[in-house]
Amino acid sequence: MTELILIRHGETDMNRELRFQGQVDPPLNAIGHEQARRLGQRLAGAMAHGLYLSDLLRTRETAAPIASTLALPGVPDPALREQAFGAVDGLTVADIQARWPEAWSRWTAFDPLFAMPGGGESTHDFHARVMGAFARIAAAHAGQTLVVVTHGGVLDMVYRTAMGLGLNGPRQSEIPNAGLNRVRMAPAGRVEILDWADTRHLADLPAQPTYDQKKVSAADAA
Repeated sequence: MTELILIRHGETDMNRELRFQGQVDPPLNAIGHEQARRLGQRLAGAMAHGLYLSDLLRTRETAAPIASTLALPGVPDPALREQAFGAVDGLTVADIQARWPEAWSRWTAFDPLFAMPGGGESTHDFHARVMGAFARIAAAHAGQTLVVVTHGGVLDMVYRTAMGLGLNGPRQSEIPNAGLNRVRMAPAGRVEILDWADTRHLADLPAQPTYDQKKVSAADAA
């Protein structure tokens, strides 16, 4: 078994503006840098044998204080990137509804085989990529504890796998920026959640922006 401390990157301006943020590459904003600093403090003294991260800028900036605190080199892995959203990456919901109405309708139907136009990635393919990456990383570190800094969509795939949820519905879990999530992963890919969405280290920071897939899909169907 491998224990994973999973962390979504700190806040960016795109998060604050509720834009689709897949493989576009914005930096952290001021709040995000403070969140990252506090993560480094929170993990001081933690037992960890390795640090993995998505290779995108927002995860690298989030991981930097953790790497310094734990004296671990970060290992970038492109397989830990967020889902690719193709032509709609970086757009708001209103932008997508205006420019790509049919794509938005398909998206809010939660068809796991649908991919956004312009090189998007289906949720089915995204799930396979993410869980394949975690299986590979866990197998290389059996019996160890790792810190992984990645993205909200990636953590959603882990949560769905652990809870036995399908890919054909809205997100069911809270996945805050810079929250701590702990899971245990078996070699066969079985995932057990130990703790989820711990944000005690962020308690006095501004409320986080939230893109609620359940509310968006309900509004679209109304």
